[in-house]
Amino acid sequence: MRHYEAVIIYDTAVDSQEIQASLDRSLTTISSFEGSPGSIDRWGRRTFAYEVNHKREGYYVIASFTGEPATVAELDRSLGIADEVVRHKIIRIPDHVVAARAAAN
Repeated sequence: MRHYEAVIIYDTAVDSQEIQASLDRSLTTISSFEGSPGSIDRWGRRTFAYEVNHKREGYYVIASFTGEPATVAELDRSLGIADEVVRHKIIRIPDHVVAARAAAN
């Protein structure tokens, strides 16, 4: 299993219950494709450096998880079609960074 982080930016016009429901759907997607969700870091409302889709703010969430490439592909697909998601980015965490984080804990 590989380690990943997903940065998800939600539309601020959507209420917090819908954001939580969307995040729960994403975590369910990870679990159903043999991945395991990790920590969730809610950064909250942030102003964009430039306008994105005619919006000036977004609600940022960082989700860590482990999974296979199929897990990432399905999560990317589901986030791409979600109306409440302004932008998202999924990155693979290099093995040496995972090892350094484990050694620090």
